[in-house]
Amino acid sequence: MNTTQLVYLIFGIVLVLALVFDLGLLSKKGQTITIKRALIQTFFWVGLSLLFWVFVWIEKGDRTATKYISAYLMEWSLSIDNIFVFILIFTFFKVNEHDAGRALLVGILLAIVFRIIFIALGIELINRFHWLLYIFGAFLLYTGAKLFFQKEDDEYNPADSKIYKWMVKRFRISDVEPMGRYVVKQDGKKFFTTLSVVVLMLAATDIVFALDSIPTVVTLVREKASAAFTADDVLVIYSSNIFAVLGLRSLFFLLRGAVDKFSFLQQGIAFVLIFIGAKMLIEFWHIHISIYISLSVIVLCIVTSILYSIWRNNKDAKATEG
Repeated sequence: MNTTQLVYLIFGIVLVLALVFDLGLLSKKGQTITIKRALIQTFFWVGLSLLFWVFVWIEKGDRTATKYISAYLMEWSLSIDNIFVFILIFTFFKVNEHDAGRALLVGILLAIVFRIIFIALGIELINRFHWLLYIFGAFLLYTGAKLFFQKEDDEYNPADSKIYKWMVKRFRISDVEPMGRYVVKQDGKKFFTTLSVVVLMLAATDIVFALDSIPTVVTLVREKASAAFTADDVLVIYSSNIFAVLGLRSLFFLLRGAVDKFSFLQQGIAFVLIFIGAKMLIEFWHIHISIYISLSVIVLCIVTSILYSIWRNNKDAKATEG
């Protein structure tokens, strides 16, 4: 067994044990997830991700470890944007506290399955047609610019989403209280509950976000636009994505009461997307930006946008009181 196979094996074992521990002890069925419990779960998943980072550093060296932590931080920051949309979905469908945890978990596990498929397809396509990265670069520039200037009034409305309209048109949806059920029987016919709609909308929303995040992470870990992916690159892409997405659930319950506290975070994320998009495009002229510089830019943008959001909120609060 070589080093890469060992790392994959350890990653798989840690992931299975972590899910068993999370489901069995940290989030039992029907249990309300408090802020304290959400904080413990967040520390658990972030801590596990960082321990894996240390393990990769020891087994694979500092360069692969830097790629992993850069990809993880990028995915983690983009996940916060996911959470704000998730909160709107749960609020729109009035999901109660007892159903929220499991529904979110099922939606996230579905999202992981889809991400694994998309990552595999993306890697294969880029290995065959490396010029696709330039198209992704232009797309990220456009997405970043659009996100930077997006107004608060342009809020996501679940009722207007294509997946919701498609489900309402194709399936029988019941308005009865789900009580943890995804399918109910009424008048001898089976109906999907709103909980089923929520789960599918969570997975669909993550797929949409993955259109930004997967090209971004691919660019971060790839040495050059024309180079083939190494086994280490593939490992970094999969592990960073899965760890970041699995931490979404606890982050959701931790941040749902603080949606307005990070009002400038989207500008920080937008700047990172613009930077990554530009990084992809300048590869055409054989200009390569080091992974260490990329990591510094990601950390600087995210931390600055969070601190500025907190500062502005405090300033506005004092102005209101005055």
